[in-house]
Amino acid sequence: MTTVAIHQPQFMPWLGYLDKMDRVDCFILLDTVQYKKNEWQNRNRIKTAQGAQWMTVPVTYQFPARIEEVRVSDSANWRNKHWQALITNYAKAAFWKEHEGTLRALYDGEWERLADVNRASIEWLRVAFGIETPLRWASELDAENEPTQRLIDLCRAVGADVYLAGADGRNYMDVERFAQARIEVIFQEYEHPSYDQLFDPFESHLSALDLALNCGPRSLEILRQGRRDLPS
Repeated sequence: MTTVAIHQPQFMPWLGYLDKMDRVDCFILLDTVQYKKNEWQNRNRIKTAQGAQWMTVPVTYQFPARIEEVRVSDSANWRNKHWQALITNYAKAAFWKEHEGTLRALYDGEWERLADVNRASIEWLRVAFGIETPLRWASELDAENEPTQRLIDLCRAVGADVYLAGADGRNYMDVERFAQARIEVIFQEYEHPSYDQLFDPFESHLSALDLALNCGPRSLEILRQGRRDLPS
């Protein structure tokens, strides 16, 4: 059996996103759907002494635009702002020195498209956690635009017969059509684990960057502790 997960490319996503990636044989970045403002596609949160803080990648686009069409705006010098925020809040993290060089290289990248920034951040997390699942772009695969058929087509394009969906998929997915296509649907159930973190009290649902910098090699083990629906 070949399992796939499909998700919009997010910036420095949370643990549940990486959990889906870790469970499947292929993870497809869904860059062919409409960009949504003020969600997770161009921002995420880190931990500070004052609580959670947003890190946002400024973008330019004409509504409506697909994610693959959204451009990065460098007018706000966001790279430097992010980097200073990371140094300020994570320089004392246990594994900051281990990851500083590759994280700096990420921020030194010359990005034109938001999708490319997001993929680079996801790849950084994938390597930091030791997840081996390969990534694919939806835009490089043949698929219809209708939401359910798009997912079915993408599963078929990579030879998957099991689709790992997010828990919210129950509210909008036509599971019967997957069954007709002979694709099993499994819904993820993930409960955010606790771990050693700078600055009390503990804050959940941050970027997975927080776990990587605080717990290093133990990050994948801790990530997997949040699973409630599938064996590790």
